[in-house]
Amino acid sequence: MRLRRHGCRDQENDGGENSLKLTLPADFSLDSVAAIRARLDLVRAQGVRILFAIESGSRAWGFPSPDSDYDCRFVYIRPISDHLVLQQPRDVIEFPIEGEIDAGGWDLRKALLLALGGNAVIVEWTKSPIVYEEVEGFRARLLDLLAEIVDPGKVSHHYLGLARSHVAKIGSFSGEVKLKKLFYLIRPLVALDWMERRRFASLPPMNLGQCLDETDVPAPAGEEIRRLIELKSQTREMGSGPIPIAIARYLEARYGHHHMNLAAMVRDEARQARAQALAIDFYRREAELQ
Repeated sequence: MRLRRHGCRDQENDGGENSLKLTLPADFSLDSVAAIRARLDLVRAQGVRILFAIESGSRAWGFPSPDSDYDCRFVYIRPISDHLVLQQPRDVIEFPIEGEIDAGGWDLRKALLLALGGNAVIVEWTKSPIVYEEVEGFRARLLDLLAEIVDPGKVSHHYLGLARSHVAKIGSFSGEVKLKKLFYLIRPLVALDWMERRRFASLPPMNLGQCLDETDVPAPAGEEIRRLIELKSQTREMGSGPIPIAIARYLEARYGHHHMNLAAMVRDEARQARAQALAIDFYRREAELQ
């Protein structure tokens, strides 16, 4: 493991054949990265192959704080022999959260099934800019597939569901909130605005700042959101307080707009059958590579 004086930390990926040299942010804790890699080694010890392991959460979404947890997420695939059994193994591998380390992953089959249902999580994982390890070429192949099988209309409802759950948690746009938690409402609503501008035909960037750059968020709200991102990057505790007025107005207006106007999901049997066939073929080919 080598540490550059500037920029990023390079690490040799020892995750198996066709592995890539990968780059992690220079401010990542060496101890935390070592703890994550130890968990990934335990995953491999179960006889599965890790296809990629990335950082999710606030660090990858573009609004980390100095004490943000490390949220490692991975996708793995089991050997064919593991499927030729009467009782299928679980399709998730999870570790208890310890300190600042939160690690867990999905079987590729689970990831593909969720993608077919419009869950945006696997798309975000695949696009994450922070990669612990990956099988060379796999994420590019998966992104090509996801572009074919993920229905942006379904994803829009995924983001609306996230917004709805956080609106329920804060209770009121005029009350006090934990300011760190406010980002989990801002992000899906900005994503929905990004999608609406493109007629819900494509998927938004993972990074909140990029999403803001490419969306017509009212200037006062955009400036306040960026100010909160900067504040969050500098302090371990933002505390609680009222939502800044410009942000509150934006969130209330856009949540109401999307809640009332988001088009109902249309069941397209032909598209769904084609997407499922593509996903099955992809899964089989990747399993055969193991």
